[in-house]
Amino acid sequence: MARIREQLKDLEEYRNLMEVPVEFEDGFNWVAFMGAVFLGLVMVPGSMYMTLLAGRGIGGAANWVTVILFIEVAKRANKVLKKPELFVLFYLASGVMATPFSGLLWRQFFVQSDAAAAYGLTQTIPTWYAPQDPAVLGQRSFFMTAWLPAIALIIFQQFVNRINNLVVGYGWFRLTSDVERLPFPMAPVGASGMMALAEDAAESGKEGEETWRWRYFCLGGAMGLAFGAVRLGWPALTGALFGEAIMIFPIPFVDWTQKTGSILPAFASGLAVDLGIVIFGMVLPFWAMVGGFVGLIITLVANPLLYRYGVLSSWRQGDDTIVTLFKNNIDFYFSFSMGVAFALAIAGIVTAVLTIREMRAEGRIGKKADRGLLLEEAERIKRRGDIRARYVVLVYLLTTIAYITVSGFLIHWHRGVMLVLIFYGLFFTPVISYISIRLEAVSGMRVTIPYVREISFIFSGFKGVEIWFLPIPFHMYNANAIFYRQAELTGTRFRSIWKAEFFLFPIIILSSIFFANYIWSLSEIPSSIYPYVQKMWPFTALNQSVIYSATTGGYSLFQEALRFQYIFVGLGLGVLMYAIFMFFGFPITFIYGIVAGLNQTMPHQAIPQFTGALLGRYYFQKRIGKNWKKYIVVLSAGFACGGGLIAMLCIGITFLQKAVFVLPF
Repeated sequence: MARIREQLKDLEEYRNLMEVPVEFEDGFNWVAFMGAVFLGLVMVPGSMYMTLLAGRGIGGAANWVTVILFIEVAKRANKVLKKPELFVLFYLASGVMATPFSGLLWRQFFVQSDAAAAYGLTQTIPTWYAPQDPAVLGQRSFFMTAWLPAIALIIFQQFVNRINNLVVGYGWFRLTSDVERLPFPMAPVGASGMMALAEDAAESGKEGEETWRWRYFCLGGAMGLAFGAVRLGWPALTGALFGEAIMIFPIPFVDWTQKTGSILPAFASGLAVDLGIVIFGMVLPFWAMVGGFVGLIITLVANPLLYRYGVLSSWRQGDDTIVTLFKNNIDFYFSFSMGVAFALAIAGIVTAVLTIREMRAEGRIGKKADRGLLLEEAERIKRRGDIRARYVVLVYLLTTIAYITVSGFLIHWHRGVMLVLIFYGLFFTPVISYISIRLEAVSGMRVTIPYVREISFIFSGFKGVEIWFLPIPFHMYNANAIFYRQAELTGTRFRSIWKAEFFLFPIIILSSIFFANYIWSLSEIPSSIYPYVQKMWPFTALNQSVIYSATTGGYSLFQEALRFQYIFVGLGLGVLMYAIFMFFGFPITFIYGIVAGLNQTMPHQAIPQFTGALLGRYYFQKRIGKNWKKYIVVLSAGFACGGGLIAMLCIGITFLQKAVFVLPF
């Protein structure tokens, strides 16, 4: 037991970043409502555009940009925004970034893609997923009758998903945090940056005990502005002005595979030139980054050997990163990584069980409280704005029934598919969610069992591709449970979050479909204006087409790639390495990093993350001291904010330029 405690030692610093306040306040008011409108009109198009350009939306940056803007407006109105108000704004920004209709941009590409045509999928894709008529697609508009079934299904999924995630995610938080008293070590990471802004709003620039937060946030913001202008701003502006993005730092990465292939056959080499990844490596647990780098070394040695012995037989000299990854997956890693993922799932379950047993033995969880403590806990829950457990169960059952009913209608009530849906809704989702959230709550790690959906669909007996596009009742609630823990740490009443969601949903629906239609009307997607999607979407379409072809009834590359001997090799090797490292007392995060690294780690992000981890551990921590981890968490939030600000400026200029009509005289 003591060994488990020692192996989790590198996560202790995250647990102690923040404490739960005594009082809880409502954070939803007219400020939050105006924030939702602002997000719908400004942040939604920015997120869509940056996702197409660089492969990631403005994401967390939208949170910081929104909160900073409203803090500054409130200052000029002589009003101080409280922490719960800022957190609700934070939540609204996070919710808006999940733009539902941005997926329509992918759908129009997929039904027209060479990959779908090559695997004979184009004419079999259902119209409630996307229309296939070239005359419809050529209009580059979603405001057509042919798109109505797909739009209606997306609205249904969004509505049910949000209710399910809000209520059921709360239920899992209540069980793991309140009942089992698990610590959720990574929750303070997301809340610390927001606390810096709340601090600034309260102090208004005065020197105080905690003003270091705002200084580090501003430093990170300046770094994000400078780097974002070079990496993202310049390509966005040049793409708008000249019709083709000019990149100083290649997006998404520099590809060296064709040059190193003669020395390292079948190894995808390259580098992502992104300061944000380096900073991210400083934030995450050090030993997780070390484990990931060791996984890269394993891949560097293993792939050339596998090629030499004929396992990675499809690779050819001259293949780039995308082609190399695709061929390696088909030859070996698709099945091998499935076995490794099963090993990680087993490791996660074992870790959670051992850690919880230790905590119970030490009295940190599961300790029976006296009557006074129970009354105090009940009063705290009442102030927090919780709901009864039976409502959580009721919502889960109703939403699951809704998923199964709609999917059954779309699939014509196929018996095998209906059994699969019932299995997901009533057994698999609750079990895997509980295991995964427990692991996240004690170690900051997640567990997933891979390809369960794919394998269950294949064995359902259904012939056709419609099954892959169904709204199935399969959810992971880790992010929701962490979110409620962050709300608790900031003193935000839960019911204010639910009220905010009620107003947010229609804004998201209307703004996202309008701007998805507008962006599509500006140019074909993919095109040279969007370097990320031009490079990565064809690869993604290839991988998905391989999987979808497994239920078409003919030859399936997916079933050819599914080799059980490689699955068992991956499972055995993953479990063996986990057991060895556990026995010798390596940190849990290192073990997960290295075992996960068996799944063909690429250097593109592993090297910058490892570099950041080394800089943080052996340079900045020595110079700054034990509070370094608190500082870098806030600085990383500022960096995201600065990158978001410059991205929004360039996107605004782009939209203005595209909106200008040139007169013929």
